[in-house]
Amino acid sequence: MPRYDRILITGAAGRLGSQLRGGLAPLAKTIRVADRASLGPLAPHEEEAVFDLADMEATIAATEGCDAIVHFGGAPTETHWQTILDASIRGSYHIYEGARKHGAKRVIYASSVHAIGFHEIGAQISVDAPARPDCLYGVGKTFVESLSRLYWDKHGIETACLRIFSSFPEPVDRRMLWSWLSFADCVRLVEAALTAPFVGHTIAFGTSDNTVKAVDNSGAAHLGFRPQDSSEPFRAKVEAAAPALDPTSPAGRYLGGKFCEMAHPDDPPA
Repeated sequence: MPRYDRILITGAAGRLGSQLRGGLAPLAKTIRVADRASLGPLAPHEEEAVFDLADMEATIAATEGCDAIVHFGGAPTETHWQTILDASIRGSYHIYEGARKHGAKRVIYASSVHAIGFHEIGAQISVDAPARPDCLYGVGKTFVESLSRLYWDKHGIETACLRIFSSFPEPVDRRMLWSWLSFADCVRLVEAALTAPFVGHTIAFGTSDNTVKAVDNSGAAHLGFRPQDSSEPFRAKVEAAAPALDPTSPAGRYLGGKFCEMAHPDDPPA
C-alpha cells in the first residue's frame, strides 16, 4: 500500500532526480515529476509539471495536491550568483510556500557537502556542525537549511536536509573513495527520509558505507538509512588512475575538495 497519494519530485530530469523517479514509485500512488522542460514519455504512475522554480506562481501551483515534496531542483553546481539566487534561493522559498499553502507535511531536500565544505576532513564533524560553505552553491544550500528550520518551527513542515557528498555511478578519484554515495544508496536515503516515523528538522550526511568515514552520521540514525554499497570494489582502479591529493592543499584538507579552491564564478576568466 503506497504511503503517499502524491509525491512531487523537482529536478526530476537531473542526475539524481532521474534515479528517484523509479526508485520512489512504490511509495506513492502518483509521482509528479517536475523540471524546466518536458521529461518525455511518462510511466503509468507519473504526471508531469513543467515550470521554472523562479516562477513563484507556477511553483506553488505545482505543489497542490502533494503529500510530500522531494526537492532536488535548483542550480546543480557552482555557478553565477544570479542563477543561485533565482533557482536555489528564490525557488526553494517558493517550494516551502507551496508546502505551507497546500498542506504538504514533509520535504526531502537535496542539500550538499558544500554547505559544510570548509570543515577539515579529519575533524569528524557531526550533523550538528555549523555551516561552513565553500562556494556560492553551498551558500544556497545553507539558506535552504535555515529556511526549512523556520518552516518546521513555525509551520510544522518536516524536512530532512540530506547533505549529499559525491553521488555518481562509481567513484572516479581518490576523494570519492570516502565521499561516494551510490545511486542505489541515494534512493535508499531519500526513501528512509520519506518513511521515517518522525523527521522534524533533520540534517543527514549522504555517503555510502565506504571504508573511510570522514563524518559522523549518528545524529541522523532515526531516519533508518542503511547504506548497502561501498567504494571499496573500485579502490584499486581509482588508485591506479588518480594521484593522491596533497593533504596540505585546500582540496586535500577540507570536505569540499576542489570547490574550496574555485574562483568566484562571476569573475572574468583568468
